[in-house]
Amino acid sequence: MAAVLPETPPDANLDSLYREHNGWLQGWLRRRLGDRERAADIAQDTFLRLIVGTVAQPLREPRSFLATVAKRVMVDHLRRRSVEDAYLEALALQPELQECSPEERLLMLETLLQLDAMLDGLGYRVRQTFLLAQLDGLSYAEIAQRLGVSISSVTKYMARATEQCLLFALDAEA
Repeated sequence: MAAVLPETPPDANLDSLYREHNGWLQGWLRRRLGDRERAADIAQDTFLRLIVGTVAQPLREPRSFLATVAKRVMVDHLRRRSVEDAYLEALALQPELQECSPEERLLMLETLLQLDAMLDGLGYRVRQTFLLAQLDGLSYAEIAQRLGVSISSVTKYMARATEQCLLFALDAEA
């Protein structure tokens, strides 16, 4: 009769993964980013994402797995920085009379980041169609002319963008 060994708890796998590979991951990120502090932040965010997702079994290729997760975290950081930079640039172009309070700035930045997350994964034309309609108030005919597509394409793009926004809202409620 074979002895039944207890399964290794997921926390032990994650703890082992962290102890054995955190230094390597930070070095890997540091070489790509050229910034020790950002590399440490992204490495921590990578392991945080793993904690949330819980790695239940030992990995065959832990470094490859960590690099993949870290790349995704890096992309998220870069996207967020890009949105923040664009917002600050647009804010700098505003007349001083319309300067916002820090609270209003934070609310607007959070709204922009949510909008970016909502539209993530949509193609360029779909995103542009949605933004031109919602932010610039252009008609479907004006959008079609600007993008060089048919009005029926604009209608399809808006339907796709609206569906994406609704799915995002439903996921946020859950």
